[in-house]
Amino acid sequence: MTNEELKQRIAQLCADAVCTDTQDYVLAEIPAKCLFAVCKQLKEQPDTQFDYLYSLTGVDYNPELGVVYHLESTGLRHKITLVSKTADRENARLDSVSEIWRTAEMQEREVYDLLGITFNNHPDMRRILMDEEWEGHPLRKDYSNPQFIVDLIK
Repeated sequence: MTNEELKQRIAQLCADAVCTDTQDYVLAEIPAKCLFAVCKQLKEQPDTQFDYLYSLTGVDYNPELGVVYHLESTGLRHKITLVSKTADRENARLDSVSEIWRTAEMQEREVYDLLGITFNNHPDMRRILMDEEWEGHPLRKDYSNPQFIVDLIK
């Protein structure tokens, strides 16, 4: 599938998605309300077959929080990057894609732990790196912890 065909497919799956080209792949910003459905279709459709989630990363865009998903079709040899954001920093939530790609389970837990994004329908949403008693989310740009002399520039 060409990049142009991938952009057309994304537009069919979610009319509110915004797609741009990079040098090697399509970058698609997917509204949170469409995220799970778009991911499921991208994996299951015969002409896309994105069977490999090789990276799931949380980002503090300040003020929005988001997640970047790097996908590849190992059989068809094409790639796409999806971005989904939420403006609600106090109750940041996105749908889990761990039902689609099992590798997302641990990566979503890391994003939850370090940025505070909760993933709806995740099978085990708890901290993975920090102690359960730890307060805050250390990768947020507004994170501060005077005990450990951490005060990030805003």
